[in-house]
Amino acid sequence: MKVVHTIQELRDHLRGQNRVSFVPTMGNLHEGHLALMKLARQHGDPVVASIFVNRLQFGPNEDFDQYPRTLAADIEKLERERDVYVLFAPNEREMYPEPQNYRVQPPDDLGDILEGEFRPGFFAGVSTVVLKLFSCVQPKVAVFGKKDYQQLMVVRNMCRQFQLPVEVLAHETVRADDGLALSSRNRYLSDAERAEAPALYAALHNVGQRLAAGERDAAKLEREAAQHLTDRGWKVDYIALRRQRDLKRPEAADLQAGEPVVVLAAAKLGATRLIDNLELSYTA
Repeated sequence: MKVVHTIQELRDHLRGQNRVSFVPTMGNLHEGHLALMKLARQHGDPVVASIFVNRLQFGPNEDFDQYPRTLAADIEKLERERDVYVLFAPNEREMYPEPQNYRVQPPDDLGDILEGEFRPGFFAGVSTVVLKLFSCVQPKVAVFGKKDYQQLMVVRNMCRQFQLPVEVLAHETVRADDGLALSSRNRYLSDAERAEAPALYAALHNVGQRLAAGERDAAKLEREAAQHLTDRGWKVDYIALRRQRDLKRPEAADLQAGEPVVVLAAAKLGATRLIDNLELSYTA
């Protein structure tokens, strides 16, 4: 595996390649990330991964400075798996040699809801760095995880509207045996919090079970799921039942017609903010 730190080095290694498969990450790699690399390997060659903690997507009171940076360990994991040909690990000066005044701004009805409501500017930061990374790597395929469901939709819509020649593939959320979605931020959890953390996924499952049993009052399902977690000591930002195709609230008629939906959640357990989602199956 080649490890490069500059855009010029990256382009030198990829010159003449037209089947590049790309996995952008912020590092602190876990089994979820490695699963993305394996999917990328199935759909292109060579595989490029990036590690860059992107300041633009962190709010002023978020954990940019504390976000785990484990480059040496990440390189060891990637070399052991042997799926990645080039790892691009730039520093901030390389990615942003001057103030990044040009930004990609997602539309309000997608970028300012759910995560965008609680993390203002987040999706503008994500969209901007992803577009910049795509410009650097020029991939044929890019792989993202479904755990960041809204992010996946933002990136797909951006590629479609800008006519980017990139196929965006989604990998199912990778989970621990007890259901907790794998995340770099899980390392912030204390032992007691880690034991409690699967309750978030369980709450989403409960919404799905009630929907499958015939309940159709979306607001009630959301409210009672949030209250259940609050009673267990969580600080809930949202639990939201939305249409899979556009993340808009489903109308009663949508649910009666069997519109594909997803329930998304974000909540804090102690100082750690966790997100998760579950696509739901039910009979109209």
